[in-house]
Amino acid sequence: MLNKIKILVIMISISFSLSMMSNTYSRYIASTTNSIETPFAKWQIMINNEDITSNNEASITFNPIIEKNENVKENTIAPSSKGYFDINIDPTNVDVSFNYKINLNIENDNMPDLLITKYAILDENYIEGDELNLINLDNNEISNSMIYNNSTFNKYTIRVFFEWYEGENELMNDQDDTNIGKDAVTNNNKLIINANIEFKQII
Repeated sequence: MLNKIKILVIMISISFSLSMMSNTYSRYIASTTNSIETPFAKWQIMINNEDITSNNEASITFNPIIEKNENVKENTIAPSSKGYFDINIDPTNVDVSFNYKINLNIENDNMPDLLITKYAILDENYIEGDELNLINLDNNEISNSMIYNNSTFNKYTIRVFFEWYEGENELMNDQDDTNIGKDAVTNNNKLIINANIEFKQII
């Protein structure tokens, strides 16, 4: 009986000791809370100094330059006139690759001889009078991809050329041309070219 009591006491002692050791080891714990921070890629595109990313329906006026003609009033358009307008694009606050697409159309649909003919890309170092690489327009659409290469995009300009065509395949006869001039007297008609410009991130 005494032996049984001794064995029971020893077992209780061992159990108590193991319990104490377990409690001691369980105190060696570690805990932390960390934050991972990274900036969002920037997306701001300026067209002719207006932020179009803050206003999806931005209305921007492009000022046309009409080639001087001693027989036509300055800054007006008549048969055989030629001109251009500039779309100044500033993507310096963009951190992703993107596509852009520009759809152009002449609102004066009664004037088939008014044509948007070609365009050129001018980099920010372009000086007026430098030679241009002219590109013929296909379906009045300009599109391109700008690939991000871990550096800031540069500003650039798309110069769009138009003309009131006079030549072999003209669609308007002299009377049609004359009627446009008469309407300008009574209705103050103007040449209107619309440019729908869209930018999309490349995923």
